[in-house]
Amino acid sequence: MSHLAAIYGCAGPQLTDAERAFFRETRPWAFILFARNIEGADQTRRLIDDLRRAAGDDNAMVFVDQEGGRVQRLKPPLARLRRPAELFGALYARDPQVAVEAVTLNHQLIAHELRALGFDADCAPCIDLRLPETHAVIGDRAFGREPSEVAALGRAAMDGLLAGGVAPVIKHIPGHGRAMADSHLELPVVETALSTLEQSDFQPFRALADAPMAMTAHVVFTAVDPDACVTLSNRAIETVVRGFIGFDGLLMSDDLSMHALGGSFEERTRLSIAAGCDVVLHCNGDMAEMRAIAEAAPQLHGRAAERAADARSVARREQAFDPAAAEARLEALGLNGRLAA
Repeated sequence: MSHLAAIYGCAGPQLTDAERAFFRETRPWAFILFARNIEGADQTRRLIDDLRRAAGDDNAMVFVDQEGGRVQRLKPPLARLRRPAELFGALYARDPQVAVEAVTLNHQLIAHELRALGFDADCAPCIDLRLPETHAVIGDRAFGREPSEVAALGRAAMDGLLAGGVAPVIKHIPGHGRAMADSHLELPVVETALSTLEQSDFQPFRALADAPMAMTAHVVFTAVDPDACVTLSNRAIETVVRGFIGFDGLLMSDDLSMHALGGSFEERTRLSIAAGCDVVLHCNGDMAEMRAIAEAAPQLHGRAAERAADARSVARREQAFDPAAAEARLEALGLNGRLAA
């Protein structure tokens, strides 16, 4: 069974006839949902089932961005509001062991909430460093500044998601922390020396190189490739992502509709795949853009198909878990997510 090497969003809380026909025709590997798609528990489950039926694959993966803090597509009553990563980093500075426990429980709870609605994958954890120059688009989404701390908490987040039956996506490989621009709006350029990047920004990703999936950074590192951002750079992906970092899981692009990228959607797709992305991500549900991507994206095959199968295989494997006890433990630590909506 072949699939288009793409992850697509959809426009609203129900599929239109045009979307259903398009997904049936193109058979994308996976889907991603956003707040615009989510109105209630039963509606979300129906939409997920409809997406899978349209793709002709009951096991098609469905992603969401559910980090906690500012990036949380599911809100009460479907899911508790969770604390941002930086607060777990502050706890780590006081008690590393307790912080690791808290992050693990927090992310297993996130996974528990996601699985109840039918999601299999979470675009988390964010393991970018938070440096003095880090743009606010990352900000409190980062666990902290020290690579070892970020790696430890990123590992805990990944372990919690996996224990809850949800496949994690580490992002934004090989690091967005030195970017001083928001790649949703413009292309960030980082001029830091390669030796510094290898000793700092790249280290959390190297420590989590066994992650099943990673999302690229739409960031130019002039020390690696001055002419293209990581998503579009074969040099960056081969020498840094697959090379120095040693990541061999499924590599997805960040959203192709972000303004960091230029050119047509066919060009963005071809360049991403040629650079070494296994699948491309498109989030906004714009049908014309999705059709253009479908014209240029290949069918999953070879090593990319193997990575996709491996990523799918780690989802839906929930371990026995007591969510009430986990919530109580986080509450005792002041991290239970009881925040104002």
